[in-house]
Amino acid sequence: MIITEKSLVNQPNKILGVLGGMGPAATVEFMNILVTKYPANCDQEYPKIFLLMNPQIPDRNKALFENGENPTPYLKEGLFTLKKWGADFLAVPCNAAHYFIDSFLDELDIPFIHIIKHTILKAKNISPNGAWIISTLATRKTDLYEKYARKEGYELFYPTWEFLEEIQEAVDMVKAGKLKESGKRIKPLLKSLWEERKVPIIAGCTELPLAYKEANLPKELIISSLEALADGCINFWLN
Repeated sequence: MIITEKSLVNQPNKILGVLGGMGPAATVEFMNILVTKYPANCDQEYPKIFLLMNPQIPDRNKALFENGENPTPYLKEGLFTLKKWGADFLAVPCNAAHYFIDSFLDELDIPFIHIIKHTILKAKNISPNGAWIISTLATRKTDLYEKYARKEGYELFYPTWEFLEEIQEAVDMVKAGKLKESGKRIKPLLKSLWEERKVPIIAGCTELPLAYKEANLPKELIISSLEALADGCINFWLN
Protein backbone atom coordinates (compact mmCIF):
# COMPACT_ATOMS: atom_id res chain seq x y z
CA MET A 1 0.00 0.00 0.00
CA ILE A 2 1.29 3.47 -0.92
CA ILE A 3 0.84 5.90 1.94
CA THR A 4 -0.39 9.23 0.58
CA GLU A 5 -0.84 12.51 2.35
CA LYS A 6 -4.61 12.11 2.08
CA SER A 7 -4.54 8.73 3.87
CA LEU A 8 -2.77 10.26 6.90
CA VAL A 9 -5.63 12.48 8.03
CA ASN A 10 -5.39 10.90 11.49
CA GLN A 11 -1.70 11.64 11.84
CA PRO A 12 -1.17 13.69 15.05
CA ASN A 13 0.82 16.88 14.63
CA LYS A 14 1.81 17.47 18.27
CA ILE A 15 5.05 16.00 19.60
CA LEU A 16 5.22 14.65 23.14
CA GLY A 17 8.44 15.04 25.11
CA VAL A 18 8.89 12.42 27.85
CA LEU A 19 11.51 12.81 30.56
CA GLY A 20 11.99 9.27 31.86
CA GLY A 21 14.34 7.04 33.78
CA MET A 22 12.71 7.44 37.21
CA GLY A 23 12.76 4.48 37.03
CA PRO A 24 13.54 2.86 33.69
CA ALA A 25 11.01 0.00 33.95
CA ALA A 26 8.18 2.43 34.73
CA THR A 27 9.14 4.57 31.73
CA VAL A 28 9.13 1.56 29.42
CA GLU A 29 5.71 0.56 30.77
CA PHE A 30 4.43 4.09 30.19
CA MET A 31 5.58 4.01 26.57
CA ASN A 32 3.94 0.62 26.13
CA ILE A 33 0.64 1.94 27.51
CA LEU A 34 0.77 4.91 25.13
CA VAL A 35 1.31 2.68 22.11
CA THR A 36 -1.31 0.15 23.21
CA LYS A 37 -4.03 2.71 23.93
CA TYR A 38 -3.42 5.17 21.10
CA PRO A 39 -6.08 4.73 18.35
CA ALA A 40 -3.86 4.17 15.30
CA ASN A 41 -4.26 1.83 12.32
CA CYS A 42 -0.70 1.94 11.00
CA ASP A 43 2.78 3.18 11.95
CA GLN A 44 2.23 6.60 10.41
CA GLU A 45 -0.85 7.32 12.49
CA TYR A 46 1.05 7.07 15.77
CA PRO A 47 2.35 10.33 17.25
CA LYS A 48 5.94 11.43 17.44
CA ILE A 49 7.50 11.10 20.89
CA PHE A 50 10.85 12.43 22.06
CA LEU A 51 12.12 10.30 24.96
CA LEU A 52 14.96 11.51 27.15
CA MET A 53 15.80 8.62 29.49
CA ASN A 54 17.99 9.82 32.33
CA PRO A 55 18.25 7.36 35.25
CA GLN A 56 21.04 9.51 36.73
CA ILE A 57 18.58 12.13 37.99
CA PRO A 58 19.21 12.20 41.76
CA ASP A 59 16.94 10.06 43.95
CA ARG A 60 13.86 11.95 45.09
CA ASN A 61 13.59 10.07 48.38
CA LYS A 62 17.21 10.78 49.28
CA ALA A 63 16.75 14.45 48.43
CA LEU A 64 13.87 14.71 50.89
CA PHE A 65 15.01 12.37 53.66
CA GLU A 66 18.79 12.10 53.58
CA ASN A 67 19.95 15.55 52.51
CA GLY A 68 20.68 14.06 49.08
CA GLU A 69 21.36 16.02 45.93
CA ASN A 70 18.46 18.16 44.72
CA PRO A 71 17.05 16.71 41.46
CA THR A 72 15.49 20.04 40.40
CA PRO A 73 18.35 21.20 38.11
CA TYR A 74 18.38 17.82 36.33
CA LEU A 75 14.61 17.82 35.88
CA LYS A 76 14.68 21.39 34.63
CA GLU A 77 17.50 20.68 32.20
CA GLY A 78 15.76 17.56 30.87
CA LEU A 79 12.42 19.25 30.28
CA PHE A 80 13.96 22.31 28.67
CA THR A 81 16.06 20.02 26.45
CA LEU A 82 12.89 18.29 25.25
CA LYS A 83 11.33 21.69 24.59
CA LYS A 84 14.44 22.71 22.63
CA TRP A 85 14.20 19.52 20.57
CA GLY A 86 10.74 20.63 19.47
CA ALA A 87 8.32 18.96 21.90
CA ASP A 88 4.89 20.60 21.93
CA PHE A 89 3.94 19.23 25.33
CA LEU A 90 5.65 17.33 28.14
CA ALA A 91 5.14 14.46 30.55
CA VAL A 92 7.18 12.84 33.33
CA PRO A 93 6.29 9.26 34.41
CA CYS A 94 7.39 9.74 38.02
CA ASN A 95 5.11 10.98 40.78
CA ALA A 96 7.65 12.25 43.32
CA ALA A 97 9.48 14.26 40.66
CA HIS A 98 6.42 16.49 40.37
CA TYR A 99 7.10 18.01 43.78
CA PHE A 100 10.28 19.50 42.36
CA ILE A 101 8.80 20.22 38.92
CA ASP A 102 5.96 22.23 40.48
CA SER A 103 8.57 24.78 41.63
CA PHE A 104 9.40 25.79 38.04
CA LEU A 105 6.35 24.64 36.09
CA ASP A 106 5.40 28.17 35.00
CA GLU A 107 8.81 28.59 33.34
CA LEU A 108 8.20 25.79 30.83
CA ASP A 109 5.76 27.85 28.79
CA ILE A 110 4.36 24.78 26.99
CA PRO A 111 1.63 22.36 28.13
CA PHE A 112 2.62 19.88 30.82
CA ILE A 113 0.53 16.78 31.49
CA HIS A 114 0.59 16.57 35.28
CA ILE A 115 0.50 12.99 36.57
CA ILE A 116 -0.96 13.85 39.99
CA LYS A 117 -3.74 16.01 38.59
CA HIS A 118 -4.77 13.42 36.00
CA THR A 119 -4.63 10.55 38.49
CA ILE A 120 -6.93 12.38 40.91
CA LEU A 121 -9.37 13.14 38.08
CA LYS A 122 -9.32 9.47 37.03
CA ALA A 123 -9.89 8.35 40.63
CA LYS A 124 -12.77 10.79 41.05
CA ASN A 125 -14.43 9.37 37.96
CA ILE A 126 -13.89 5.70 38.87
CA SER A 127 -14.53 5.91 42.61
CA PRO A 128 -16.42 9.10 43.57
CA ASN A 129 -16.51 8.08 47.24
CA GLY A 130 -12.75 8.10 47.64
CA ALA A 131 -9.73 5.83 47.24
CA TRP A 132 -6.69 4.57 49.10
CA ILE A 133 -3.43 6.24 48.10
CA ILE A 134 -0.16 4.31 48.23
CA SER A 135 3.12 5.83 47.12
CA THR A 136 6.78 6.26 47.88
CA LEU A 137 7.72 7.89 51.15
CA ALA A 138 8.79 11.02 49.27
CA THR A 139 5.42 11.47 47.59
CA ARG A 140 3.61 10.99 50.91
CA LYS A 141 5.87 13.42 52.73
CA THR A 142 5.24 16.18 50.19
CA ASP A 143 1.44 15.74 50.36
CA LEU A 144 1.33 15.97 46.56
CA TYR A 145 -1.82 13.90 46.27
CA GLU A 146 -3.53 15.65 49.16
CA LYS A 147 -2.87 19.03 47.51
CA TYR A 148 -4.51 18.06 44.23
CA ALA A 149 -7.28 16.02 45.85
CA ARG A 150 -8.24 19.04 47.94
CA LYS A 151 -8.59 21.14 44.78
CA GLU A 152 -11.05 18.58 43.41
CA GLY A 153 -12.87 18.04 46.71
CA TYR A 154 -11.85 14.39 46.60
CA GLU A 155 -11.35 12.16 49.64
CA LEU A 156 -8.19 10.07 50.00
CA PHE A 157 -7.59 7.34 52.56
CA TYR A 158 -4.06 6.96 53.87
CA PRO A 159 -2.34 3.85 55.22
CA THR A 160 0.14 4.19 58.07
CA TRP A 161 3.70 5.39 57.59
CA GLU A 162 4.93 1.91 58.53
CA PHE A 163 2.74 0.46 55.80
CA LEU A 164 4.27 2.86 53.27
CA GLU A 165 7.75 1.84 54.35
CA GLU A 166 6.90 -1.67 53.17
CA ILE A 167 5.43 -0.26 49.95
CA GLN A 168 8.69 1.63 49.44
CA GLU A 169 10.57 -1.67 49.66
CA ALA A 170 8.32 -3.11 46.94
CA VAL A 171 9.02 -0.05 44.76
CA ASP A 172 12.76 -0.54 45.25
CA MET A 173 12.36 -4.17 44.17
CA VAL A 174 10.84 -3.07 40.88
CA LYS A 175 13.69 -0.63 40.35
CA ALA A 176 16.11 -3.50 40.94
CA GLY A 177 14.34 -5.71 38.39
CA LYS A 178 12.77 -7.97 41.03
CA LEU A 179 9.20 -7.85 39.75
CA LYS A 180 7.99 -11.18 41.10
CA GLU A 181 9.31 -10.37 44.56
CA SER A 182 7.60 -6.97 44.49
CA GLY A 183 4.28 -8.60 43.61
CA LYS A 184 4.57 -11.06 46.49
CA ARG A 185 5.42 -8.19 48.82
CA ILE A 186 2.45 -5.96 48.07
CA LYS A 187 -0.26 -8.62 47.72
CA PRO A 188 -0.95 -9.17 51.44
CA LEU A 189 -0.47 -5.47 52.16
CA LEU A 190 -3.16 -4.37 49.73
CA LYS A 191 -5.55 -7.11 50.82
CA SER A 192 -5.25 -5.77 54.36
CA LEU A 193 -6.36 -2.32 53.14
CA TRP A 194 -9.43 -3.79 51.44
CA GLU A 195 -10.36 -5.59 54.65
CA GLU A 196 -10.54 -2.16 56.26
CA ARG A 197 -12.20 -0.31 53.37
CA LYS A 198 -13.13 -1.84 49.98
CA VAL A 199 -12.33 1.03 47.64
CA PRO A 200 -9.82 1.18 44.77
CA ILE A 201 -6.16 1.88 45.42
CA ILE A 202 -4.37 4.72 43.69
CA ALA A 203 -0.92 3.54 42.63
CA GLY A 204 0.76 6.87 43.31
CA CYS A 205 4.17 5.65 42.19
CA THR A 206 4.89 4.55 38.64
CA GLU A 207 6.59 1.33 39.78
CA LEU A 208 3.51 0.17 41.67
CA PRO A 209 1.36 -0.76 38.64
CA LEU A 210 4.11 -3.21 37.63
CA ALA A 211 4.15 -4.74 41.11
CA TYR A 212 0.35 -4.87 41.13
CA LYS A 213 0.31 -6.74 37.84
CA GLU A 214 2.71 -9.33 39.27
CA ALA A 215 0.49 -9.69 42.34
CA ASN A 216 -2.42 -10.77 40.12
CA LEU A 217 -4.92 -8.63 42.01
CA PRO A 218 -8.29 -7.39 40.65
CA LYS A 219 -7.80 -4.90 37.79
CA GLU A 220 -10.86 -2.93 38.83
CA LEU A 221 -9.33 -2.10 42.22
CA ILE A 222 -6.28 -0.20 40.99
CA ILE A 223 -6.11 3.34 39.66
CA SER A 224 -2.76 3.48 37.89
CA SER A 225 -0.94 6.81 37.74
CA LEU A 226 0.81 5.50 34.60
CA GLU A 227 -2.55 4.88 32.91
CA ALA A 228 -3.83 8.29 34.02
CA LEU A 229 -0.77 10.03 32.59
CA ALA A 230 -1.09 8.11 29.32
CA ASP A 231 -4.79 9.01 29.10
CA GLY A 232 -3.95 12.66 29.64
CA CYS A 233 -1.36 12.59 26.86
CA ILE A 234 -3.69 10.81 24.43
CA ASN A 235 -6.51 13.26 25.15
CA PHE A 236 -4.14 16.13 24.43
CA TRP A 237 -3.19 14.58 21.08
CA LEU A 238 -6.78 13.95 20.05
CA ASN A 239 -8.35 17.25 21.17
